[in-house]
Amino acid sequence: MDSDGTRDTRGTHANPVPRPAGPQDARAVPPRPSLPPGTPDLPPGAPPRPDGSAFVSWLRAPRPEAAPGVWRFRYTPRPAEEPERIPARQLLSGALIAFLVGWLLWSLLWNGYLGGWWVVPLELFTPDSWRHSDNRVGNAFLWYGYYTLIAVAIMLVVGRLGRWGEVWRRWGPRAWTQAVGAPAVERAPAPEQDPAQWPQLRAAGAAEAADRLAAEAQAGLMRDVDQARIARAWQGVRSGRHSMASFAAAVVKDGAAACPHPSGERDLPARHARHDLVTGQVRLGTTADDPRNPYLYRGTGLALGPELLGTSLLAVGPAGSGKTGSLVRPLAESLCLHALAGRASVVVVGAAGAGLGPADSYDVVVRIAHPESVYDLDLYGGTTDPDEAAAILAEALVGDLADPHPGSDSRRSTTVLAQLLGPFRAVHGRFPSVPELRRLLDGAPGPVAALRKGLTATGHESMLRELDARERQMGHPGDVGSVLADRIALLDRPAFAGFFDTSGQSRPFSLKALDHPVRVRIDLPERGHADASRILARLVLAQFTASVTVREDRSLFACLLLDDATGVVTPEAVRAVQRLRSANAGVALTLRTLDDVPRPLRGPLLGAAGCRMAFAGLTPWDGQDFAEVWGKEWTEARDVTDRQIIAETPAGKALHVVRQVITGKAPTARAVTVRQVERERWSASELAHGVPAGHAVLSLTTVKGDHAPPLLVDLRGGAGRV
Repeated sequence: MDSDGTRDTRGTHANPVPRPAGPQDARAVPPRPSLPPGTPDLPPGAPPRPDGSAFVSWLRAPRPEAAPGVWRFRYTPRPAEEPERIPARQLLSGALIAFLVGWLLWSLLWNGYLGGWWVVPLELFTPDSWRHSDNRVGNAFLWYGYYTLIAVAIMLVVGRLGRWGEVWRRWGPRAWTQAVGAPAVERAPAPEQDPAQWPQLRAAGAAEAADRLAAEAQAGLMRDVDQARIARAWQGVRSGRHSMASFAAAVVKDGAAACPHPSGERDLPARHARHDLVTGQVRLGTTADDPRNPYLYRGTGLALGPELLGTSLLAVGPAGSGKTGSLVRPLAESLCLHALAGRASVVVVGAAGAGLGPADSYDVVVRIAHPESVYDLDLYGGTTDPDEAAAILAEALVGDLADPHPGSDSRRSTTVLAQLLGPFRAVHGRFPSVPELRRLLDGAPGPVAALRKGLTATGHESMLRELDARERQMGHPGDVGSVLADRIALLDRPAFAGFFDTSGQSRPFSLKALDHPVRVRIDLPERGHADASRILARLVLAQFTASVTVREDRSLFACLLLDDATGVVTPEAVRAVQRLRSANAGVALTLRTLDDVPRPLRGPLLGAAGCRMAFAGLTPWDGQDFAEVWGKEWTEARDVTDRQIIAETPAGKALHVVRQVITGKAPTARAVTVRQVERERWSASELAHGVPAGHAVLSLTTVKGDHAPPLLVDLRGGAGRV
């Protein structure tokens, strides 16, 4: 059953792991309505266009290169530095004065008050016969043409001095058109540059396939996910993973439905954020028009994509600040669309009922401690290596108890588990279940004796040394086996009786499946099982980092979204996050406060995450950590000093008295001192008290190393703005 009471019917197929999309998977899929929900080019409430013009217009829209985090769909680049903006009153008065000066100069010249020197050029460069001709028309044309030339020259000079061009740009017809929001007329690009005509396919010789796709786009049978999925399959053809013949045959046969996702889905049931699958971005909000933001970013859309999530993201904010609704859910929705396009695999972890999207948006939904959950979670991450399984399980059970200081040793727990998992698998051909592992860690004589007997009977005498070493350590002071037993006991509860099965009776999901474009949601039972939920969250994070770093095909972006990472950040987790960037993977972690992270790990965690986000309501001590990691910058400081003017003459004193009576203030002289100072980009006090509700401060780093400074972003309804 879903959180809203509906039954989850997913997982009825034998293999819960979908195969990667490719030409060999092409099959006909019944088309949905002509336009995808949330098509960016349609205004809210506009009727759908069955002819596909909205989709073609969206596909042809300009997407210029921009700074990290800028929403590139129909983006108009701005200068990096803010131009000097003259106040309107000063600009209009200067323009009027310049016009009056020009008029006065022309009047003086015309009436001869300045002499006749200004007609000397005409007399020097024209014959006398022209100027004294009997032909009145020609004579008038010559003289009045010269007068017009002089008048135009005067107007050009005074217009430049009076900044008439700025007045025209600010209040002319073009400004009126922009103010009323008149749509810009877009010209259709040339066929060889029109993305709706698929020129890359035509250049490679697949003209018939390109014609089929172009026809379906014009007919309204293609959506943005189809375009992204087919473009991904074409990349596979170019890299040699698929053959040109099979790709072209699939496209000619099925059109926009070719190369489908293994689930057969071509879109999500609903969208709540704005997405642009051409650039891979999801829009989160709008960068505030604030002096603390660089002019390049002010008023632009703020968006995230795989090129930013590949450096991992850390978001901190109190409960109710919008971490789940304005960050985690849009990211989950975007990554699910990328998975349908064959570009990404995503794992979303959160509390049951946290609002991470409907079950129909995912291929696999694991509801731990829910009796009707279709899928189970593999406790050992799908590995068959006892040492690897021991390392993952030790990180989940006692990773938060390891000393976070450099040089600490957390390998004893891994060794203890390996001493039991290896012999047990050698005897039974599988790893122990939770109750079996608990009895072995408790040192119960019956299970240990049975395991010893099984090793002898199956001829694994070499494993007896592992078991002997474990028995010698039992009961000694400092033995971590008792701690592991206490932690595994949190999972040996009646609510988890049907989960973590190792006998093959259930359908466990393993994060080894991240080699495929799979969409996974894992619901944790926080109510009544808070400690167990933290163990499971650490388990998923450990399995994720262990799986994605050993993938053979890293062209598929893998991302883990962990809503509320309280108790999850460990020394090993921080080291693992640092390795994800090179594996084309990333994690997004949210915290209510940095106090949930041990003090020695806060700096390394902020350093490991390339994207850092501070929501409104941050505490000053959390703000101090962000202020330190964001560093300082050189700014221009202006010191203004008012000094009273002392009159020395009687006339000056009388003038000062009159001025003071009129203004009510003593006459002063203002001195301005400009100097360069180094200040924090965002201070702890500003982060704690200067971020409005519904806003956040976000810094970004791409996988290529480009970065954006901390930006104040408005997250309230920004996803729906143009």
